[in-house]
Amino acid sequence: MFSPSRLEMNEESPEPEYLFLINMVCSLFIVFLIVSACTLVARDGQDKIDVYSLVAGDLQNNVAVCALIPQRKQAAAQPVLEEPAVCEVKDPGALPERSIPARRQGDPLFCRVEEAERPFHPIILEAASRYEVDPALVKAIILAESEYNPHAISKKGARGLMQLMPRTAKDLGVEDIFDPEHNINGGVKYFKRLLDRFDGDLKLALAAYNAGSGKVRKYQGVPPFKATRYYIDNVFRYYEYYKKEMKGGTDNA
Repeated sequence: MFSPSRLEMNEESPEPEYLFLINMVCSLFIVFLIVSACTLVARDGQDKIDVYSLVAGDLQNNVAVCALIPQRKQAAAQPVLEEPAVCEVKDPGALPERSIPARRQGDPLFCRVEEAERPFHPIILEAASRYEVDPALVKAIILAESEYNPHAISKKGARGLMQLMPRTAKDLGVEDIFDPEHNINGGVKYFKRLLDRFDGDLKLALAAYNAGSGKVRKYQGVPPFKATRYYIDNVFRYYEYYKKEMKGGTDNA
């Protein structure tokens, strides 16, 4: 029987071995790319997650099938405060009743600082009385300045509850800037000076406390600094809160 020559065999099967190997490598690479592309996460607008995965594949023919696998997971929802927050008072007999509000008005900031604020209440009342400044205003300033952290230090070097600069504290006769009694008395004394300097204008006094008297004089009013305006707004918001709180406590006493 006639036996085909090697040349004739190559004409019938023109694909050498090395081409087969290259084709196999390319096939594996293509499948890898398809698998990578198919494994993705898509959001459907309802805070749910759908996962696409490779479910079938034909390596020889370079075919991969992706399908949507229902693996829905409900995204974590943000907590909603339906009722005003209530802060727990561990020792209601530690201070006069007026210093402990019956109910916080849903503001987590007030809840967070309530216990930190309580030990300084008698010092605030005493300093406010001495320098004739509303204690509710003093509390508002301390909250805005340090959130009742007696060890607070700002980037500019202001220190303590009322964030006194070391030079200012020295001029005020403050011996220990981190001592709550010294710091509060120095801060209230300084704020009273600013109130007198600006004829009782609370906004200007607060602007001077935050940005400096020189800036207030330079701009003939509240300086156009976002940080200063934000600070004043915060103090007024806290002031309104503390006025209602202390009035309510007095009525209940």
